[in-house]
Amino acid sequence: MASVLYQSIELLSREKGIEPEIVVGAVEEAIALATRKFYKTQENMRGELNKETGDILAYAYKTVVPDEEPIEDAFNQISLTEASALAPGVEVGSEIRTYKDTSPLGRIAAQLAKQVIFQKVREAERDTVFNEYAHREKEVLNATVKRIEGQDVIYDLGKAEARCPKREQSRLEQFSIGERVRVVLIKVDRAAKGPQVIVSRAAPELVSNLFQSEVPEIYDNTVVIRAIAREAGERTKIAVQSRDKDVDPVGACVGMKGMRVQSIIRELRGEKIDIIEFSDEITTFAEKALQPAKVSRVSISDLTDKQLEVIVDDTQLSLAIGKKGQNVRLAAKLLGWKIDIKSEEEKRQEVEQQMQDLTGGPSTPIEQVTELGDGIIQKLVAAGITTVESLADMTPEQLEEIPGIGEKTLEKISIAVRHYFGHFEEGEDGHVPEPAEEAAEESTTGEAEIENAPAVVADAEAEAENAAVVLEEIESVDAAGEDRETIPGVEEAIEEVPDADQQAEALEASETAGEQADKEDGA
Repeated sequence: MASVLYQSIELLSREKGIEPEIVVGAVEEAIALATRKFYKTQENMRGELNKETGDILAYAYKTVVPDEEPIEDAFNQISLTEASALAPGVEVGSEIRTYKDTSPLGRIAAQLAKQVIFQKVREAERDTVFNEYAHREKEVLNATVKRIEGQDVIYDLGKAEARCPKREQSRLEQFSIGERVRVVLIKVDRAAKGPQVIVSRAAPELVSNLFQSEVPEIYDNTVVIRAIAREAGERTKIAVQSRDKDVDPVGACVGMKGMRVQSIIRELRGEKIDIIEFSDEITTFAEKALQPAKVSRVSISDLTDKQLEVIVDDTQLSLAIGKKGQNVRLAAKLLGWKIDIKSEEEKRQEVEQQMQDLTGGPSTPIEQVTELGDGIIQKLVAAGITTVESLADMTPEQLEEIPGIGEKTLEKISIAVRHYFGHFEEGEDGHVPEPAEEAAEESTTGEAEIENAPAVVADAEAEAENAAVVLEEIESVDAAGEDRETIPGVEEAIEEVPDADQQAEALEASETAGEQADKEDGA
């Protein structure tokens, strides 16, 4: 039958969750240390516990060495001759024990032994806790609220205590002492004071475990959870996919009349949950992830950086972004892509700006055209025409549709815009044509016409002579009663005969050229 001391050791071992042999070893080491401290010796000491009687013995031991070898450590070595005198038949390498009397050990030695025992038990307890939970990260555990220390909640896991810091708590949750909850094991920190088990109520794995408990289709892998994005206490988005075409993944998670998802919401103290059907097409998945907002279109703006551009209606922009950007932030976390949300109006302005950048045309305020007057400018601005370029691109029909724009106002606008752009073109190269330069250009043109005048007159005279010959031949044919068509080239000749107007113009040009030549000779 085990002694009372050993029974106490077994009870302590079960309470701390460690092996009894570890506690026994701690007791034996404590007795050996206390004995050496009491006798003030440097000898190696060991303790020995008798499980049946409960007696604790302490002894010093020395190693037997051959006689021919010198003794290096007198406290721990003994020659074979000396050892044979104490214990006949002893062999080299064996140990010689010298038992010490432990009865005179006093209170100080007992206190020292107690400290050693407690230290060894704590170390064994730390190792047991670390080995128990170190490999169970991201696992959901059942825990009981033990106490609240400041902003941290201390949970009892059964074999150890776990700490839940403020950042790992949900803002909607408040617990009372003794309440049972489920927590997610985040990590085991092997600190100097012992391993600290850190748990969380804000991890996405908690939602995944709750769905697995409440939805049989997820438990048997008919429906698979592909992604989870969570902001504890606010909202959770979960993407599910069905492996069976006959099973609706969203419907299976919601349950009849929402019973399944409502049970999970109650466990999370009212946290909102969006259940989304997963899609391999990223644009389709993005449209569903941004629910409840309705998306107009989704495009991939940068495939390398995984960036999406989402266009929504102006009325859906605030809903798509969500409160403090929560909806789009959770959607981006769920997709693993960056999301840039724009309204239809923002996209239109961006495209217009890009077009202006491509054309290179600057935007000039319509107020720069001072000839329009304040009244006309106000009417145009009220109609949405704020730049000179947009005014110039409009047709008269479009301008007449503007209230207060009539024919006279339309003519005034046309003249003002024409004058504005004409002045702008003159100022582009910084050069305005001088009157002298214009006169020089006209003079050069006149000289070219004068030089060509003699050739024009000569051509006219030649054509007149040909016409006279043709007329004589026609008269002779008519007198002889022959057909005009028999004369070779008569049709071509008749077509080449100049009429009276052409002859008059040729003569006038010749006279004008002659007059100008005379003036130049006189000059």
